[in-house]
Amino acid sequence: MGKIPKFKSDQEAAQFWDTHSLIEFEDDLELVKEKVFVKPEKQVMTIRVDKKLANALKIIAREKGINYSTLARMWLIERLKKEIEEIK
Repeated sequence: MGKIPKFKSDQEAAQFWDTHSLIEFEDDLELVKEKVFVKPEKQVMTIRVDKKLANALKIIAREKGINYSTLARMWLIERLKKEIEEIK
């Protein structure tokens, strides 16, 4: 059995696991008692937008193969990160 390599990115890890099985690394695994991956607490937020804006968002999201609310959330996160960096 091999050792699970260290990955530089999630993309590198995904490419590796596309061609390998966890069974190959059975000796490298250990049982954990506590949850390792915990979903962050979320809060529902309602915003009102112009119908044309909502339709444009839906079209772009459809082209990307994601839900329009997911796309809006992604864009909101990107912009917030940018604004926070400018404040620093």
